Amino acid sequence: MKSMAKKMRFLQCLLLIECYLVLTTGAVVQEKADTGIPVTTLSPPEGNTTFIDGTTWCVAHPGVSQADLQNALDWACGLGMADCREIQEDGPCFNPDTLLSHASYAFNNYYQQNGNSDIACNFGGAATITKNNPSYGKCSYGTSGSVSSSAPPSSKHDPNYMWWKLAVLLLLLYFGS
Repeated sequence: MKSMAKKMRFLQCLLLIECYLVLTTGAVVQEKADTGIPVTTLSPPEGNTTFIDGTTWCVAHPGVSQADLQNALDWACGLGMADCREIQEDGPCFNPDTLLSHASYAFNNYYQQNGNSDIACNFGGAATITKNNPSYGKCSYGTSGSVSSSAPPSSKHDPNYMWWKLAVLLLLLYFGS
């Protein structure tokens, strides 16, 4: 009987983790009218690993759909572990408050952190490399891995904070009853 109770607690933990991940990462369930069309989800950037000479930045393609940009931005700030604090509401890169601007910042942060290689600036075709510095005002896109960070931390896209909360939740559920 104790074994069954532990299994139930474990399943409850998994369900809570799934709910927590969906709520904290802002995941959206996409429904397609035609079920014959596969729903693509973005994962780590794909492409060849070529390191770009000179100073370059990675920005979002203006012609990419809003859904593809949002998926790529969510990946960059989540699993990609880009530092997205600057595009949070009080951050220096929040304005203009557009998906294109926020995605460009996140893509570039990921690109800079991953050695300025073309594979780190793909995002399923949602991004491109430029030699034009996209920095403006107090918003610095940085160069060669030196991306500035002056905004207060935000738990929404901080993977370390998320996993810490999950670990505590699991421990409480497992040992709490």
